[in-house]
Amino acid sequence: MLELLTEKFSKAIGRIRDTRKLTEKQVNDVLRDIRAALIEADVDYDVVKSFIKRVRERALKEDLSKSPSPQDGLLLTIYEELVNTLGKEKEDLKKGVVLFVGLQGTGKTTTIGKVANYLKNKGFKIAVSSTDVRRPAAMLQLQRLAEKIEVPYYGFEEGLSAIDIAERAMTKAKEERIDYLLLDTAGRLHIDEELMEELRQIKEIVKPSEVLYVADAMQGQSALSAAKVFHETLGLTGIVLTKMDGDARGGVALSVKEALGVGVKFIGVGEKIEDIEPFYPDRIAQRILGLGDIQSLVEKAQEAIPEDEAQAIAYKVLKGEFDLEDMLKQIRLIKKMGPLDKLLGMLPGIGAQIKDLKIDERKFKKTEAIILSMTKQERKNPKIINLSRKQRIAKGSGTTISDVSKVLKEYEEMKKIIKRLKGMQGMPQLPKFPFPFKR
Repeated sequence: MLELLTEKFSKAIGRIRDTRKLTEKQVNDVLRDIRAALIEADVDYDVVKSFIKRVRERALKEDLSKSPSPQDGLLLTIYEELVNTLGKEKEDLKKGVVLFVGLQGTGKTTTIGKVANYLKNKGFKIAVSSTDVRRPAAMLQLQRLAEKIEVPYYGFEEGLSAIDIAERAMTKAKEERIDYLLLDTAGRLHIDEELMEELRQIKEIVKPSEVLYVADAMQGQSALSAAKVFHETLGLTGIVLTKMDGDARGGVALSVKEALGVGVKFIGVGEKIEDIEPFYPDRIAQRILGLGDIQSLVEKAQEAIPEDEAQAIAYKVLKGEFDLEDMLKQIRLIKKMGPLDKLLGMLPGIGAQIKDLKIDERKFKKTEAIILSMTKQERKNPKIINLSRKQRIAKGSGTTISDVSKVLKEYEEMKKIIKRLKGMQGMPQLPKFPFPFKR
């Protein structure tokens, strides 16, 4: 996500890596590269112009010598202005009826399923319904998504208008004391007056707490233009960007707050039902600047790893009792956290470097199969695994003796690292960046 911007920003700021004192020319050179990067990423031209102007004025006005280095001072200025451009603070979803609008083909119905799943996992009472009477397939899709994540789907008899469905769904949600009613609406391949009139009437009836426009992040400026028309007609309260994990250049995410006055609420980062994230301006700014996203990584780890299990593994590590059974648990926990390339992209300095890297996650499956083909005794004490045992393990896992040997070697390397960590006085610290990271 945003690898193009990360790469370009890193190169631009790298111009002043060893500089002791910043000149006006150096600032202008860096900002010229950043401006080109933003335009290439399809950021709205007026937003780019405003952003560059603010950074330049601050960089030339403020005393950057107070920073640890001129590079850090300029980096902090760029970071703060990026956060401002992206919307400053994370915007929470207000309880009530949440109306989802947008053009056809942007992933609106799937997004509703993802948001419903996200909110349900946060402990809220959720229901979903669809007013798309022109496309019964869209209604059926949302109903199946609701069944999958186990939230109520409000369906009604055939022949009702979209406005009637919206009104009945709202009434039912109030009766059942629902925290969030997520309401799907009809989409079109293009904007027309009939669609807008229907949406206006639905909004008037249900008086939604939120009107969210679902946009395809890969469509760039065309998505922003369409969002402007919906905003003028309906008064949007937020944007949901889909396909941020694809070849999206990030222009829409950087443009909407300043161009429309409404912020991004969620971003879709994959095809699975759990692949949606709340939009944190500070974390996105950190990713763009190649500083990773440690907060999101920690949150994913906390969701995937039960606290008692984490403590048990930590205890075994401290006692030097880490065995192949523990290695198997670690592999499974990492798999639960999501694709490895996404996790690596959250580490400082890694995002731009792995943009073309294809990580073969089948290796996890192979390692898992090899360990599962061992006896309990072999997992507890791998030293007893001789050639004949390797042959049996390879046959049982559908691999080769060489594959088994590689897994054992990786295990020994892991044990050495753990032993070194155990002997250190305190864990190694992450690099210190001059940013007010929020926990």
